[in-house]
Amino acid sequence: MNIKVMFDEKSVLRTLARLSHEIIEKNDDASELYIVGIRSRGVSIAKLLAENIKKFSDITVYLGELDISLHRDDIDKNNIIESKTKIDFSVAGKTVILVDDVLYTGRTVRAALDAIVEMGRPSCIQLAVLVDRGHREFPVHGDYVGKNIPTSRNEKIIVNMNDYDGKTSIELLSN
Repeated sequence: MNIKVMFDEKSVLRTLARLSHEIIEKNDDASELYIVGIRSRGVSIAKLLAENIKKFSDITVYLGELDISLHRDDIDKNNIIESKTKIDFSVAGKTVILVDDVLYTGRTVRAALDAIVEMGRPSCIQLAVLVDRGHREFPVHGDYVGKNIPTSRNEKIIVNMNDYDGKTSIELLSN
């Protein structure tokens, strides 16, 4: 197996700053945004985006964590004890920015959309991803994409976030 560092911490943080500015620009009439990170690394990315948006604008940012385990179509739900979702606000009528680390087949996003809509009907859901690697199985695209990294199906993108992995980087794993 071969691991290649595609982007180091400085590049990832610069990319997240750019994504934060794009979110502000697209939502310039918003007085508040609701950012929801998909567990687990999507939560880390969402926190950094929320911090940047607070720093760069006057927009109030609410932050939540979404556990999509109960909405996945590829895992046994009988083994899930409880959801680890932490959303302390209503999503009904709100602009929700859904955040994930890697956009691949679209199945994770589909599950996240189902989970969000069960909590209420947002006025708009936007998707922010750090990496889009292609190979969609569902018609999903990111509204905000940090890096487009075309891959083969036998390659894997590894997003490392400091609070989970002790480092921040984007790596390509290939055989």
